[in-house]
Amino acid sequence: MTLDFRRLTGEALEASLEDVARLRMTVFAEWPYLYAGTFDYEHRYLQSYRDNAGAVLVGAFDGTRLVGAATGTPMEDHASDFAEPFKTVGIPLEHIFYCAESVLLPEYRGQGAGHHFFDHREAKARELGRKYSAFCAVIRPDDHPARPSGYRALDGFWRKRGYEILDGAVARFKWTDHGHAEQTEKPLQFWIKEL
Repeated sequence: MTLDFRRLTGEALEASLEDVARLRMTVFAEWPYLYAGTFDYEHRYLQSYRDNAGAVLVGAFDGTRLVGAATGTPMEDHASDFAEPFKTVGIPLEHIFYCAESVLLPEYRGQGAGHHFFDHREAKARELGRKYSAFCAVIRPDDHPARPSGYRALDGFWRKRGYEILDGAVARFKWTDHGHAEQTEKPLQFWIKEL
């Protein structure tokens, strides 16, 4: 199947926000995030992409159906919890473009969408004059009871894209896992690439 990838701006972005919120809730409910999100939180969170000229939201469409999305923003405009680790590694936030999330429905995976998502976000980073592109991924123990058998981490794909683990840069962020009543703090490892 052929997907259509495009940056969403203006009315197209506004019209897609609810679908992106649903995608985030669906995909992040899976391993390794196990996120029990709420539509209200997701919709509020996504307003920052609508209201920030430096941000980007890329949609993956199967016909008119949004089946995937990726977001990015200047690092200094994202949550302070994500910016804090960079104080210890000596890279100014104003040099970094943050690739926030990539979400894609399972039946569309393995067909190159991840490359398209990174291509669009890295292009936006270069347009803004950023020196680095970065993202973070949750760290879960290998023996976690919810880890699916045969799960394959994306480390190899990220390395092929030129990203490397940024030693010492670990964010801490809270969310509620499925089946839990309260939020717990999770570590998220930063990966970085020089543009």
